[in-house]
Order: sequence, then C-alpha cells, then structure tokens
Amino acid sequence: MLRSIGLPPDEERVYRVLVRLGSATVPEVARHLNLDAREAGGLLDSLESGGMVSRHVGRDGVYVVAPPRLAFGPALAAGRHALEQAESTVAALAEEYRRGAAGQEQAGLVEVLTGAEATRHRFEQIQQSAQRELHAFVTSEAAVVRGDEHGLEEHATRRGVRYQVVMEQAALDLPSTTAEISAALGRTQLVRVVERVPCKLVVADRSTALMPLLGPDSGQAGAELTSVVVRAPGIVEALLTLFEAVWNSARPILLSASGEVEAEPQTAEPDETDLLLLSLMLTGLTDRAVAARLGLGLRTVQRRLQRLMEMAEVSTRMQLGWHAFERGWVRR
Repeated sequence: MLRSIGLPPDEERVYRVLVRLGSATVPEVARHLNLDAREAGGLLDSLESGGMVSRHVGRDGVYVVAPPRLAFGPALAAGRHALEQAESTVAALAEEYRRGAAGQEQAGLVEVLTGAEATRHRFEQIQQSAQRELHAFVTSEAAVVRGDEHGLEEHATRRGVRYQVVMEQAALDLPSTTAEISAALGRTQLVRVVERVPCKLVVADRSTALMPLLGPDSGQAGAELTSVVVRAPGIVEALLTLFEAVWNSARPILLSASGEVEAEPQTAEPDETDLLLLSLMLTGLTDRAVAARLGLGLRTVQRRLQRLMEMAEVSTRMQLGWHAFERGWVRR
C-alpha cells in the first residue's frame, strides 16, 4: 500500500508490526513475521536509515516506531508536489493538443488546388468516394473532365449514388451532349437545364464540395485554373441551398424518340404535346404506344405524365384523367 511513496512491501510489513507493538527487538519482529533474525535486522536497519524507526534510548536492541505522519509526511508532500507538477504538465499538453487539433481541423476545411490536373484528380476522387448522392452544376467548358469520367459516373450509379445535375443551355450544343445525356438518363440520373449556371460545382454526400476560384479566362496575366475543396459544413450547406434554388428553376431534360435532346417546357398549364398525350392516354393506349404516336421517348412520356400529376396535385393517373376533364384539358 505504501509502495507508491517508496516503501518496499517487506519494510512496510515490519513497520506495521512495530505500529501494533509500539517497540520490539529483532527476534520479536522475526517471530511475528516468520523471518530469520538476520533478515529482520536488515529490514529494521533500512527503516532506521529512512527515519521510520529509531533505537530506544536506554533499552539496548529495542526499536521504536516513528509516528506515521512524521515518518511519511515528507514522502507524501514530495509525492503530492510531483503529482501537481504532473497534472500541470498534462494540462499544458492537453491545451497544446487542443490548439494543434483545432488548427489541423480548420486547415482541412478548405483546400486550394492549383492546375487543371490537380483539379481533375480531386474531382475523380470525389466521385469515386461518393456513397449516397452527388449534386453538380455543368457548364459548356469541360476543362478538367477526361473521356473516362462518365465511366466513373456509371460505377457510382451502380453503387447507389444518386445524381442531380443542372446543365447550362450552351452545353446542349456540344457534339457529345446527346450521347452523354442519353447515358445519364439511362442510369436514372436527374438532369435539368437553365440558361446559365452560377459556377461549376460538385457536392458529394452533402459534405464535400469542389468549385473553381480562378480560371485561365479570369483576365489575370499568367493565371491558371485554381479550385477549392470545401469541407466546412456551413459553406457546403450554403452551396447546396444555391443548388436547390437553381434546380427548382431549371427545366427537365428529355430525349425524343429520334434521340434529340430537348428541355421540357416549364409552364403553368399543359402545352400542346401534353394535351395530345392526355387524349391518347385516356383512350387506353400504353405509355409505349403513346410515345410512338407522338415521336417521344418512353421516359419523356412518363416524365410529362408525372409533371401533369404534379400540376394537377393528384397522385394517380385515374385522378389525373378526372382532373383533365374538370379543367377542360380534354373533352369527352
């Protein structure tokens, strides 16, 4: 029990015997502890040198125990001081660790990338590491996307990653756009179009965003592509709010039966194609037959029907048919 302040167990046993007896000779100590006289004498000498026992004045060969507070007070005080010093040191180290960890965490919230290659590499990493969803703004200038980037999209979709993409109108004029959008819609990606997106942007799993800071066309001499990876929750949330605002104002992208890319008109009332679609649907034709009659893709017909149900605020096609008659969209 007293080893923590430097007293070995054998010496502690001798000291405890003397506490009970008050005083004792070497043979008496040896008998109480089942020790030989030489061993008992050695332990008493050691205790005497430490000031925990002393020889009785006037009684030769008798040892007297020192009061515990007097015997162990200095050791306890020294141990208490050492413990306080250790506590102080640990507290200082903990504060230093906290500052260092906070600095590292803050440093990791924003990462600046210089050059198209570094941006492309990080863009691929973000796509490959996405687990749930990916939001993106796409411009007509694909400065860092390689030809195999769409293979990464396919792999991510197979993993269950949900894509929401807003393209700017000028991107639809690119030669490869039709094939890319067709492949994206085939992977059940959600794609919409606006006149112009605010910036290039990719946000993965609502936790990591990649966007440009400075491009070669910025007007600054010698400027090269500079991008930023953002992991700060507040900034990522603000970027997602921007995305949602643009997404809500964008028009869904559709493919006609001939494979042409078209942006679905966003009107408060059905357009002419919608009215024809409703009329054909109410005659009992299947979606595929309606698509063939109108020269539209099957998914285009299904999306238009979904939009009409949202417009009519109904949840089934039967309700949509009734609503269409009530609104005068079709006639009996």
